[in-house]
Amino acid sequence: MSSTAQDLVPPGSRAEPGKPAKRIRSGRVRRLSRGDKFVLAAMVGIPTLIQLVFVWLPTLMSIGLSFTRWNGLDLGNIRSAGLDNYRFTTQDYPPFWPAMGHNMLWLVFLALVATPIGLLLAVLLDQNIRGSRIYQSIFFGPVMLSLALVGIIWQLFYQRDNGLLNFLLGTAGTPQAVDWFGDSSVNIWAAMVAATWRHAGYVMLLYLAGLKGVDPTLREAASIDGANAYQTFFRVVFPAMRPVNIVIVVITIIESLRAFDVVYVINRGTNGLELLSALVIQNLVGEGQVIGVGSALAVVLLVISLVPIVFYLSRTFGKESKA
Repeated sequence: MSSTAQDLVPPGSRAEPGKPAKRIRSGRVRRLSRGDKFVLAAMVGIPTLIQLVFVWLPTLMSIGLSFTRWNGLDLGNIRSAGLDNYRFTTQDYPPFWPAMGHNMLWLVFLALVATPIGLLLAVLLDQNIRGSRIYQSIFFGPVMLSLALVGIIWQLFYQRDNGLLNFLLGTAGTPQAVDWFGDSSVNIWAAMVAATWRHAGYVMLLYLAGLKGVDPTLREAASIDGANAYQTFFRVVFPAMRPVNIVIVVITIIESLRAFDVVYVINRGTNGLELLSALVIQNLVGEGQVIGVGSALAVVLLVISLVPIVFYLSRTFGKESKA
């Protein structure tokens, strides 16, 4: 049998003596069966339908309701309000600007404190130290908890009379004890530390996965060129993790702007813990609900979330396309 004929024999099969080998038609594309098309349609259609029903439809309805006055009960009592709800939130609603400032502070704190802590943990655990898997589980444990439960756990830590922190400071049960969640001058910082406990573990896991995916030859080449560990990481390894960095930037922005559970568990987002997400709930739920104002706040929060994310992604992918 010639080499050309051998190339046409399917792998793992041999031609029987006296019978020609079966030839494979090159360039033939297998057509999808009806069952394949059904499976593909279901895999694409069901998630798309879920997104439309539970994400985009409520979003569009919130945008529409932000231009109306409605008590939330009588559908026949919906009246047009134009831009009045937006004017009210930005000019006549006292908690709005403090909440905006707290959200920006939350973003800066997560970006400059929580994310570097997660990166540091990932770098340390990437050194193949003994018990690395145990440490990973310990640091990732808070990520599996809801933010509401995180708030309850940290309430036990921050309690004025019986909290662990005041006990360690030796002020528990004394007039000098700090009310970490009740004092409006310090409770925002205490809440951000609680959020960092959870966010750092998530960042650690993402960066740890990114470090495992970096080509070892890059580090070897940097070592041969005389780079130290610091230079190797920040000039070679860290830039190689650009996809992970993009994900973490987006997650950090989203986490800082949608922060709600921790502050709502503490004091329902009042007394120094005003956040935009808490204001949305305060206006959409309860006896004093103002659907139009709550929807307007939700739209403002959506725009603030999308603008930095879209700007960052467009610049990042724009640079990659030019390169």
